[in-house]
Amino acid sequence: MPSAIQHAFTQRAKAIKISATKLMPMIAAGVGDCVSLGQGVPSFGTPAHVVEAVCRALRDSPAAGKYSLQPGMPELRWAVAEKLATEKGLQANPETEIAITVGGMEALLCAVLCLCQEGDEVIVPEPFYPSHVEQVCLAQATPVLVPLRRGDWSLDPAAVAAAVTPRTKAIIINSPHNPTGSVFAEKDLLAVAEIALRHDLYVICDDTYDALSYDAPAFSLTTVKELQPRLVAVGSFSKRYALTGWRVGFAFAPEPIMAQMLKVHDCTAICAPTPAQIAALASLTGPQGIFEGFVSTLAARRKRMQKHLDAMSPTVRYNKPGGAFYVMARYDLPAAPMNVATRLIREGNVITIPGDSFGPGGESSLRLSFGGDEADIDAGCERLAAWFEAERKKS
Repeated sequence: MPSAIQHAFTQRAKAIKISATKLMPMIAAGVGDCVSLGQGVPSFGTPAHVVEAVCRALRDSPAAGKYSLQPGMPELRWAVAEKLATEKGLQANPETEIAITVGGMEALLCAVLCLCQEGDEVIVPEPFYPSHVEQVCLAQATPVLVPLRRGDWSLDPAAVAAAVTPRTKAIIINSPHNPTGSVFAEKDLLAVAEIALRHDLYVICDDTYDALSYDAPAFSLTTVKELQPRLVAVGSFSKRYALTGWRVGFAFAPEPIMAQMLKVHDCTAICAPTPAQIAALASLTGPQGIFEGFVSTLAARRKRMQKHLDAMSPTVRYNKPGGAFYVMARYDLPAAPMNVATRLIREGNVITIPGDSFGPGGESSLRLSFGGDEADIDAGCERLAAWFEAERKKS
């Protein structure tokens, strides 16, 4: 028999891992009959007017199935620029400062790979979205985790300032926040902007959940004019417009940064899929009432999940989420989150995400999503409560 191949993988590849948000559904697929409170996917289908726009384009225009221009369809870039101007007062040149990407994730990766390298440090608030950290590691830079305030998951500018060193290159900000559902206060965000300006740092602003803020509008650093020369702002059509499977997002960056990002975009993706860009354009230019309805429905689902979690007290405690569609639920059991989450799949047939996969702040916690429909929220929370009750009786 031939000897086994001795693979020699790069440190770049070995330094990263698949996130638990993807791993737990994979485990559940082998179990079956699981209800998901895990991955962040809103239950809403692609709106009818978006489906019709894509089908019409595919029927009537041969260009709909071909590559678009590398930075994206011009009409979509102009629509994104108009959206940024209307919602955030950001005046962007759609020809040189806007790119359409394969989801917000690719936009983030393009930014990190062109701004960060070995020897650089990147400040990431923690708990963190795992891909933020993995992308920094992929660039061979060092993520520096800065804890959110544990009492309410708010941003702590003093902790950010204390983390700055001569090697700090950038700060990644995500609000409304995945995984905690926190909406960072304007004063704290402005304080972080001042820190970035004082130390000549880049700010990568992940605004994926910007429209999903239930108690008050979310403030975005994209609105800070002084910061814009050092800002990359990333948006997504996945959550707000329920286009998760279409994989389309966008980025704003000043022309010198965007020129570098487009080189990364070109050698990784060429362009975002043209049908997905058509869907995004229809989402921006078509009727908006359906998307406003999405937000109202998610706000009601938040209350529904809170009612379930309140009934599990004191075994389960949580901070009320202000945005996105996540709750970081702390449990009162002497078991690691991965162990609890895996057992919940195998014994309780409910998918959750282990909290410590988002950093040390997620110890003894599970991230729960209320993006699913009401039946899934009810069934998932009932299974969760039954499993915790059975565990409590054992102790």
